[in-house]
Amino acid sequence: MPHTDELLFTVAGGIARLTLNRPQARNALTFGMYQGLIDACARIAADGSVKAVIVTGAGDKAFAAGTDIAQFRSFATAQDAIDYERFMDRVMGALERLSVPTIAAIAGACTGGGAAIAAACDLRVATRDARLGFPIARTLGNCLSLGNLRRLSALIGPARVKDMIFTARLVGAEEALAIGLVGEVVADAEVLAARASELATLMAGHAPLTLRATKEGLRRLQGEDAAGEDTKGDDRPGDDLIRLCYTSADFREGMEAFLGKRPPNWTGR
Repeated sequence: MPHTDELLFTVAGGIARLTLNRPQARNALTFGMYQGLIDACARIAADGSVKAVIVTGAGDKAFAAGTDIAQFRSFATAQDAIDYERFMDRVMGALERLSVPTIAAIAGACTGGGAAIAAACDLRVATRDARLGFPIARTLGNCLSLGNLRRLSALIGPARVKDMIFTARLVGAEEALAIGLVGEVVADAEVLAARASELATLMAGHAPLTLRATKEGLRRLQGEDAAGEDTKGDDRPGDDLIRLCYTSADFREGMEAFLGKRPPNWTGR
């Protein structure tokens, strides 16, 4: 993964932390930061020690205020736009396809590409002053890819996606909680960091294959790979995920631990 001070990547105690680090620009995302996210996801996927991921922004003013507009100055053709959105789909897809749970820890502004990153994570926790949205109808006049629309619709439904984009308004933390855009609201950035770590530690202690199968099954139900990754013969969609869990050493360990009234020792195998 190329080194950049604009994206910080650390791993400690089985928890990976990705920090968008341009606080002077409200963590607006450069193409290098987006590529850094792809590279970090590849490292996490290859590192069996990582059990959960936290994505956050530096400082307490913004998670990420979208793509840095200066990145678009070189656009000259329709293909430039297509290439950009396909690149964005690779970024969000890399986050979405991680087999371990991901948490977006959101403080302050979370807009455009930042909101797309948050939507691609599994859980979202926000501070009371968080504001989320895609104000593109009053700013750039661009649009979201079908992949991003799919994720948003799965979270809050098509009607609310239209409301957010058509009005170009930002949704406050309490409304975001009420409509399911975030799952939890906390007081401030300090509490946010502690809560994200607490959730990551909790999930890191759970059966990794259960989390992996649940993530992948839900991803397919949203329209991606609905027939399953290895459907064959008389298989039904999702049978591969059932086999993954029920034939694992972890499933046997879970049974024995439950019957023996002891904590299970999960290995992810």
